[in-house]
Amino acid sequence: MRTLPGTPYPLGASWDGKGVNFSLFSENAEGVELCLFSSPSEKKEYVRIPLTEKTNHIWHTYLPEARPGCLYGYRVYGPYDPLAGNRFNPNKLLVDPYAKGIARRVSWDDSMFGYSLGQPEEDLKMDDRDNAEFAPLGSVIDPSYFWAGDRSPKTSWSDTIIYETHVRGMTVNHPDVPENLRGTYAGLASAPIIDYFLSLGITAVELLPIHHHAGGQSLSAKGLTDYWGYNTLSYFAPDNRYASGPMSPADEFKMMVRSLHDVGIEVILDVVYNHTCEGNHLGPTLSLRGIDNTSYYRLVADSPRHYMDYTGTGNTLNMRHPQVLQLLMDSLRYWILEMHVDGFRFDLASTLARELHEVDKLSSFFDVIQQDPVVSQVKLIAEPWDVGEGGYQVGNFPSLWTEWNGPYRDCIRRFWKGEGQQVAEFATRLSGSSDLYELEGRRPHASINFITAHDGFTLNDLVSYNTKHNEANMEENSDGADDNISWNCGEEGPTQNREILSLRYRQMRNFLATLLISQGVPMISGGDEFGRTQKGNNNAYCQDNEITWYDWNLRPEQKSLLDFFRKLLKLRKSSPVLKRRKFFHGRPIRGSKINDISWFSPSGQEMTDEEWNSDFVRSIGVRLAGDAINEVDAKGNPLVGNTLLMIFNAHFEPVPFVLPAHSAGIQYCMELNTATDTTDPEITDGGDTFIMEGRSMAIFSLKERPHLAVSKKKP
Repeated sequence: MRTLPGTPYPLGASWDGKGVNFSLFSENAEGVELCLFSSPSEKKEYVRIPLTEKTNHIWHTYLPEARPGCLYGYRVYGPYDPLAGNRFNPNKLLVDPYAKGIARRVSWDDSMFGYSLGQPEEDLKMDDRDNAEFAPLGSVIDPSYFWAGDRSPKTSWSDTIIYETHVRGMTVNHPDVPENLRGTYAGLASAPIIDYFLSLGITAVELLPIHHHAGGQSLSAKGLTDYWGYNTLSYFAPDNRYASGPMSPADEFKMMVRSLHDVGIEVILDVVYNHTCEGNHLGPTLSLRGIDNTSYYRLVADSPRHYMDYTGTGNTLNMRHPQVLQLLMDSLRYWILEMHVDGFRFDLASTLARELHEVDKLSSFFDVIQQDPVVSQVKLIAEPWDVGEGGYQVGNFPSLWTEWNGPYRDCIRRFWKGEGQQVAEFATRLSGSSDLYELEGRRPHASINFITAHDGFTLNDLVSYNTKHNEANMEENSDGADDNISWNCGEEGPTQNREILSLRYRQMRNFLATLLISQGVPMISGGDEFGRTQKGNNNAYCQDNEITWYDWNLRPEQKSLLDFFRKLLKLRKSSPVLKRRKFFHGRPIRGSKINDISWFSPSGQEMTDEEWNSDFVRSIGVRLAGDAINEVDAKGNPLVGNTLLMIFNAHFEPVPFVLPAHSAGIQYCMELNTATDTTDPEITDGGDTFIMEGRSMAIFSLKERPHLAVSKKKP
């Protein structure tokens, strides 16, 4: 195989139209070999090419005869000394961290571990078995793609509605998606799915991890799989399990993005830069561990044999090392510039901000994101916590960031469960969580509001189970959260009791309506719009089956819930007062006699301090003044919309609610009522009493009573 020196940049395997440049960083390696394979089924490389060129700790070569589709891996030489943090083992074929394609998945075998299994102090002794037969392989890709003028929709944060979903789970059972496309990128881009998205009115899909991942050997031994995909192997390669063929996974992913962009839908990726699939010191050697363990991972300072674990997965990437920061930034820029994605949700983002031990708002991670002209311009969403000490950082991320608002989720759940002393926080969360975000100069859109997400109960299960039921995970129901703030409405799990079923659907309508009328950015967990269940499993990370797959055979009550959700989205989109870009002031605006936001008790009067702090108050109303928004549109014109009155009753009994009448001639038109499947557009006068059913809410738009014109005849 003819070789040329090549160049250290770009890192990875890069096809330039004439040949392929291979480049790998390893600061502490003593030697590197590039191994080429003739096909994914080959058990052994057909050639090993020593990389003799090294520039600034980057090993490189150029192969003029290599082409896209070339399959490769690396063997890296150096000391095997776990007590010093070094775990080099040239018997192990390693995946290029910058591989743009993965042609073969991991086949679990004991040889995938760098140490001798079953020995005392087992990880201290190097394993000399060759794992080439079972190791994943990198694949050189052709980066060219005809984007046909593709452009990001660039939906403003105030107009954004996020739909979190799983590529496979959403489409694998869909009867209208062609069978060969189900569970794939192409399936998500198929006409039935795109039509469904458009019928909902969502503006962005947030995909659970699509970076190529490797599930653990223990799951495989149980017949389970890493369905969610939070154990990343490659930060550049789209996972090939979602590829339908015949095009490459990268091209199929690009086609999906282009198809969604064509109808104005953005693509946001859930990314996992806090840890990898290699686990703790007893995990497999697949990539970074064997390439340069001490550079890529956070090791315990006085015991470098072990890993710092802020993630609960065994390891933590070393964001203090400039090469690791470069890996992260190169990956983000690649997905933006080459794959055209519109934003990222960062899993356990607090981990990325740990400089020493504490989470640091001035960390290098935030600095490089803030100054980057590409990454700083897309949607950035933090999961603002990790499992380490001081990791809960809701409200503490810099101004560029939005955050999953955990307090919002918990408060809304407690309120509709009927717990006391919730109305004050409920009002704060409903109006944008200014207590968390305003002090730092952030806007309401900093709050990503959600009731449920992939991690935890589905909405249906939130109102159907008091406790988790994770037996299918084969961990004796010990995994998953125990505190779910859920309520089964009177009976655990499936039931034929019509009263309980009716209450459950009313509660689901309450949750969905509250989410869609709250200030901030709503995120719906896919399938909640029609009441998808996971049978009480609140940690279905390993269930690639009917537990997690969407069931599209909807019952009448599910279809009704879906219609209700669509109506909610239309109401939100047509109501500027629900999509404010600034926080409320609670005082008259622009000469109006009405406050921009006002809170009412069931008496129709504004809430008193005693009522705000009462333990028994579970009913509250809020009026959002459409003529006091005090914002302008893109053309500089004042934003004006309908004034909305929303009343909430979390009490189990009906409550009479006097509709506020701040002036004569006020009428209210009911937009929706969660107590029923349908809403009659009835008109009610201000000052009249409306009977709020137990555990329900209603939304009214304010109308001025029409005045009759009086004609005057000349004498």
